[in-house]
Amino acid sequence: MPNVTLFHNPRCSKSREALALLQDAGCQIDIIEYLKTPPDAATLKQLLSQLQLTPRELMRTKESEYKAQGLDNPALSDDELIAAMVATPKLIERPIAIVNDEAVIGRPPEKVLTLL
Repeated sequence: MPNVTLFHNPRCSKSREALALLQDAGCQIDIIEYLKTPPDAATLKQLLSQLQLTPRELMRTKESEYKAQGLDNPALSDDELIAAMVATPKLIERPIAIVNDEAVIGRPPEKVLTLL
């Protein structure tokens, strides 16, 4: 089984389900609790490249912080959105599983198994 890096929030049911699926599959898992150790801008840019997403597509747009910080403004640059996720990691969609150069968002949780 491959080594999997998982950006994980233990309070999120989808994140817990994805972790359980990877454990059941016998994967070696490096867990990053991204709320405790948020990714920096360079890491987020790498993740976005691996996920083939724009910064806004990686954001949890229904979080109160999204609206409160004015992040729904379409004029904001990618760098501004990335800076917002670095400052407020709660805005990052989860869970994110990475194997080698491939990454997926585990929504639904079973999607993480596509990397195996």
